[in-house]
Amino acid sequence: MAAKPRPTVRRIELGYELRQLRERAGMTLEEVAESGAVTKMYFAKLQRVEKGTQTLRTAAELKALLNLYGVEGEEDVAALLEIQREGGSQDWWTPFQSTMPSGMPRFVGIESAATETWAFHPMLVLGLLQTEDYARRLHEVAQPVEETTSEAITRNVEVRMRRKEAILREDEPLRLSAVLWEPALRHLVGDPDVMRAQYAELIQLAGLPNVTIQILPILPPKFRGHTPTHNFSVLHLPDELPTSVQVDAPWTSTSVSDKPREVGRFKRAFTSLLSSALPPEDTPEFLHQLSREIP
Repeated sequence: MAAKPRPTVRRIELGYELRQLRERAGMTLEEVAESGAVTKMYFAKLQRVEKGTQTLRTAAELKALLNLYGVEGEEDVAALLEIQREGGSQDWWTPFQSTMPSGMPRFVGIESAATETWAFHPMLVLGLLQTEDYARRLHEVAQPVEETTSEAITRNVEVRMRRKEAILREDEPLRLSAVLWEPALRHLVGDPDVMRAQYAELIQLAGLPNVTIQILPILPPKFRGHTPTHNFSVLHLPDELPTSVQVDAPWTSTSVSDKPREVGRFKRAFTSLLSSALPPEDTPEFLHQLSREIP
């Protein structure tokens, strides 16, 4: 059974198709906005629609754009109208949006729609691989600085656990390739019991056919190239949709881009990390050793 279409990816798909149609029609965003073909269709709104961050509110708006671009086939119009309807639905994370950092809702939407993700974190266990106790302790330690409420912590932990379902679902699970830096694994979060449980969880997840976990040791057995100082994820979307890259930016915001230059840069960074990381089959024993070393 095919996976249920997800609103964020449908918005991205519609935006991608509209951009392709506009370019084939030889029009710029400015020309579409100035044409007046769609009421109150300003440049900024058109740009957000094509990026997939906003959907068209009505079928009439979409039909007007398609008419402007010369799309006349009934089947083509009907298919795009169906995508527009599905894109207007709420994502599962919508009720949690008020407590999520800037840019995080879009990232979570793309992440939940991705078919494959490459990810690296230099400071912590990757969010998709965290246990509930590990995630909760992270938020509790940050509470005095961030001045978050206990309710916000509970909601943020719930979001993290919901995100994790992507790699555990039976229906087309997310393929995840993750590189974890040794200092991140040695960084004590909570107490030794929390860390031991986290190591055990990583070992279990690494055994899934859709998950590959590799560790980048402090002293790699071979020369290590560039090691990024920030976490990032390369998100591969289905079909012909553009690959996106997520990077944590300063001041607790999340940046997502599908610009080919940015995506290419982080693909190369991940490839460089893989060249220095231990092979996947070494991961369980490395984690068992860390567990034994905890006092």
